[in-house]
Amino acid sequence: MALWHELGTAGLRVARQVKLPAIYKGIDLPESYRIDLLVEDLVIVEAKAIDKLAAIHEVQLLTYLRFANKRLGLLLNFHVVNNL
Repeated sequence: MALWHELGTAGLRVARQVKLPAIYKGIDLPESYRIDLLVEDLVIVEAKAIDKLAAIHEVQLLTYLRFANKRLGLLLNFHVVNNL
């Protein structure tokens, strides 16, 4: 992912595909979710490449923030319309 590379080149600590466990009815689900990027162990970045962001994408990010006990998140859409 180019964003991961660029953030790392800028000197930031960036982890990709961070496993985020969840607990459901007392059962540990160790790899329930994966965070696209975790920057400086502070900011969750969810990257998409879709026509249009939907409410479910916001819910996804909010869920990750809650489970990871983080306060900052970015939802980015890299979809590009090609008018060739």
